[in-house]
Amino acid sequence: MEHTYPKTIPEALQGVVNMCTERNTTATIWQLSVVSLMVSLGFVLFMLVTEGHAAFNTSSDGVNWGSAIATYVFFALTSSGLTIIAALATVFGFKEFYPIAKRCIWLAIVTLIAGFSVLALELGHPFRMIWAMPTGLQVMSPMFWMGVFYSIDLVLLFIKFYLMWKEDWDSGLSHFVGIAGFVAVILASGMLGLVFASMGMRPMWFGSATSVFFILSAALSGAAALVVMVQIAYGFKLNAMPPALKALAWRGRYLVIGFAQGQIPALPWNLLLLKEAALLGVWWGEFAKREPRANAALLAGLLPLCASGAVRPVVDSVLPMTELPAAFARMTARAVVGKLVLAN
Repeated sequence: MEHTYPKTIPEALQGVVNMCTERNTTATIWQLSVVSLMVSLGFVLFMLVTEGHAAFNTSSDGVNWGSAIATYVFFALTSSGLTIIAALATVFGFKEFYPIAKRCIWLAIVTLIAGFSVLALELGHPFRMIWAMPTGLQVMSPMFWMGVFYSIDLVLLFIKFYLMWKEDWDSGLSHFVGIAGFVAVILASGMLGLVFASMGMRPMWFGSATSVFFILSAALSGAAALVVMVQIAYGFKLNAMPPALKALAWRGRYLVIGFAQGQIPALPWNLLLLKEAALLGVWWGEFAKREPRANAALLAGLLPLCASGAVRPVVDSVLPMTELPAAFARMTARAVVGKLVLAN
């Protein structure tokens, strides 16, 4: 299964439509997720209409927080963690994280919007924030600053994802947006922790260490979400990549000589990036035709190595020339390991 990022908005929308009709593991999970989301939203709206705000379990003495608040915290911290992981590549320059940075930013956008949506259900009249926050600046309230920093974070996430979509990773603007987003998400998750830490009626959460706990929880939640989504994206078939490529050393060369199994594999390009490896096609016949002098020099250096035993080709068996049909049949049946030598 090929994995490519859409380059335009119509391609992205077409990809969403295709996922609803395809038949593979990832598409099936996507279809079940859409159905589950629609059923969940329908149930939430029904409960809000029939029971009102009490449907969020806000009156229980056994549960400290209502379900909407707990769900918002989960999505918000997961989004923060994904942004922190992306910052390892976009801010701190760790090349190992470049292949997953774009996925992290996209998932951070989705989870943060999900968190805001759940919080809107809890607030009851979320659109009042549009004029209430600018006109009633509660600058001493951690909840106010949590909303400000997460709003800034969402805007920067959209900008960063657009720049990545345009393959802009190294411009000054891209670096600035990455650094600003990292600072905003640290402050946002810290302020979210401070909201809980300021409540003296909840001894379990009250204290100065809660903000640090929330930031660490965000990083772990983001890592866990990323692992799950990568597994889903590859259809739980990460071991399908060629074993030789997985075993490749740092700055090694992967030589493509042929496809004995008949199927042309789809290579995980991120593995080449992580190991700074080189992919090189080898077609000896065309090489000998186009560069006869280079081919002669190659053979002149190779034959002495074979004669001295430094290079030892793997020989499956040596057969007389009269066994040519049998030798060809063995090769056709893929029963030969190494070279099959015919001698007079």
